[in-house]
Amino acid sequence: MAIDYSSTTDLTSTANLTTATNLTSDSPTVTNPDSILGKDDFMELLLTELQYQDPTDPMDTDKILTQTSELATLEATDNTNKALEELTKQLSASSNFNAVSAIGKMGSLGTDSITLSDDNNPTFEVYFNHDIQSGTLEIADTNGNVVKTFELSPQSGGVLSFQWDGTDDEGNRVPAGSYSVTANYSDGKTGSYSTAYGVYPIESVRFDEGDTLLKMGSNYYPLSNVKEIYQ
Repeated sequence: MAIDYSSTTDLTSTANLTTATNLTSDSPTVTNPDSILGKDDFMELLLTELQYQDPTDPMDTDKILTQTSELATLEATDNTNKALEELTKQLSASSNFNAVSAIGKMGSLGTDSITLSDDNNPTFEVYFNHDIQSGTLEIADTNGNVVKTFELSPQSGGVLSFQWDGTDDEGNRVPAGSYSVTANYSDGKTGSYSTAYGVYPIESVRFDEGDTLLKMGSNYYPLSNVKEIYQ
């Protein structure tokens, strides 16, 4: 029995991508559970069309050329997608290498503020680049008013941890909100220095499920949270 292809829709039709039909009553049903056809599938369909065409009424030459052109376009698109995937992998590897090169440099979170809520007493870390002989660490509100002062005792420099109970110097609980943390200190030898919360040496890099994390202080921060890296 001859098959009339005069009403056959274009091979790239969306409807034809999601269904499979029997070409003859004796041919097996072809299934495509993913509903995706590649260039090889389109070539097979084109050859099958040619195989079952009516010799007395062959397919129109223009239609064959159109479908062949569409097949070439599909193959070019497939090759482009593969090239983009490879480029993405290379860029990801390059990004990882750049992150590793940040080890030993300084990283800034872009803020010197900690957050105080009604039900927490924040613990935070500050990096001191020199040994401490004397100095003070100050916590100030958004208006720059110092609400809490910590006296710094003689100790080695590095990343030091502090806990604030949320009270001011008079022992009163201050309102919840953002508070800046800064410190001024002297090593007793070479001079006076200042530092602030949010700036730390980058000690290591960790890759976790596609995310790049930098260890700053005792915490790991996503690379996207680090606003500046410098010597």
